[in-house]
Amino acid sequence: MKPLRPPIQTDGGQPQAPPTVTPLTESRAEAYVASVCFKIGPPRRLGVELEWIVQDDRDAAAPVDPARIDAAVEALGLRPAAPTLPGGSAITREPGGQVELSSPPADSLTDCAETTLRDLGTLRAAFAARGLRLVGAGTDPHPRGRTRVLHQPRYAAMEEFFSRGGPWGKVMMCATASVQVCLDAGIDGPGPLGVRDRWRLLHLLGPVLVAAFANSPLLDGRPTGRRSTRQAVWERMDPSRTLAPTPLTADPRLAWARYALDAELLCVRRDDGRPWTAPRGVTFRDWLRGAGERPATLDDLAYHLTTLFPPVRPQGHLELRMIDAQPDDGWLIPTAVVTALLDDARAADAALEAVEPLTGPNGGLPAPRSELWTRASTLAVADPHLRRAAVACFDAADRALPRLGAPEGLRKAVAAFADRYPAGGRCPADDQLDALAGRTRGGAGPRTATTQETAPC
Repeated sequence: MKPLRPPIQTDGGQPQAPPTVTPLTESRAEAYVASVCFKIGPPRRLGVELEWIVQDDRDAAAPVDPARIDAAVEALGLRPAAPTLPGGSAITREPGGQVELSSPPADSLTDCAETTLRDLGTLRAAFAARGLRLVGAGTDPHPRGRTRVLHQPRYAAMEEFFSRGGPWGKVMMCATASVQVCLDAGIDGPGPLGVRDRWRLLHLLGPVLVAAFANSPLLDGRPTGRRSTRQAVWERMDPSRTLAPTPLTADPRLAWARYALDAELLCVRRDDGRPWTAPRGVTFRDWLRGAGERPATLDDLAYHLTTLFPPVRPQGHLELRMIDAQPDDGWLIPTAVVTALLDDARAADAALEAVEPLTGPNGGLPAPRSELWTRASTLAVADPHLRRAAVACFDAADRALPRLGAPEGLRKAVAAFADRYPAGGRCPADDQLDALAGRTRGGAGPRTATTQETAPC
C-alpha cells in the first residue's frame, strides 16, 4: 500500500528520504526513526498489499517464464514513473516472480474493498489473457524451484545475506505470499485508539491471525507439518530483523528506533558498480560508530528501514505481515476483521480480552519465535485456546462492522468465514490438505471463497 502518511519509501522498497551527506549520530538516528515510522493522528485510513503466486493456467506445477509475467504487466499500459492502475493501486514484482498489488490509502473499509477489487480485476484479466493465474497461497504448493528473477543489487545482497542462515531466506523471497493489512498508527494517548495500545494489541492478535488465516501447509509439493509454513520460514530467519521489538509495554517509537539501529546491515548501497553485500555481523549502530566503509547518512538509514521484516512493521502506518495470502478474494476477510478490531473501540476492548490470556506472564520469546506463535503456525485453530480466541475476535468484528459502515455483502462474508473455519476448528490450509489427500467435504470438493461470496457490494 502507498503510505498512509508522509512517506519514507515508495513502492518496491526504494527510499525517498531527503538527500543528505551529513553523517548521523546515534541520537539523531533514533529520533528520526521514532518520528518518521510512527505518524501520530486519529486512525482513519487503511489499505492492503496483496502478494500473488503466478501459475500457468493449464499446468499449475510448470515453471512460469518471467517474460510472460513481464508481458502481462506491460499490457496494463502503466507509466514507468507511476505504475498505478486506474483505481490508484500500484503493481510491483517480488524476487521469485510473485506479483504484488498495493492499494492506495482509503478513508473507509468500503472504499478500500471496492477500489482494490476493481484494480485486482484489471490485473487478473491481463494475466488471464496470457494464460496465467494469480493464486492466493502463503507458499507455492508446487516444486517449481526457487529462481530469483529480479537481479537488482538489493536482491542479490538480500539473497547472500539470508543464505548465511540456511535456505529459508531463498524460500521467503521466491516462494511465499501474504496479505498485508495497513492501518494508521494511532493517537498519542491512552486507550484503544492510542499508538501504544494499538501496537500491543496487534502483536497479541498476531498468533490468532496466523491461526485463523493459515494457508500454507505445502512446500515443494509436500505437507510440512505446519498449517502456516510461511510463518515457520520467518521463525528461522535472521532474528535481528524478523522478531518483534520487546517489551511490548515500552513506548513503541523508542523500542522500534533501538531495534532498527541494532539490526544487522542487509545491504550497503554503492554507486560504483560493486555489489551491495553488507559486512558480516555489522549493525546499523555499529556503522554509526565507525564500522562502515564510509559514514552512514540519513539516506542509508531510510533504506535500512526497508530491509526490516518484523510481524508488525511501522512505516508511518502499521503494516501487518503475519497473514498468509488467501484464496481468490479471501483477502477481504482479514482486512475487514483487522480493521474492525483496531478501529472500533468496543471491538478493540473485546479483542484484547480474548487474546491477553493466550500469553503467559513473561510473554515468552519474541514473536514469531514464541511457543504460542509456533502453535499457531502448526495447529492453527485446531488448538482449542487459539480457536476460542479467534471465535471471540470474529464475533467482536461482526458486531463492529455495521458501526464502521461495512456493506452487507462483506459482513456476510466475514460471518460465513467464521462459521466455516474458526468455529469448525479449520483454516484455509485444511482445504489444501484435503485436496491433496483427495478428500471432500460433504462430497462437494474443497471449497474456497469466490468473488461472488466475498464482494462487499
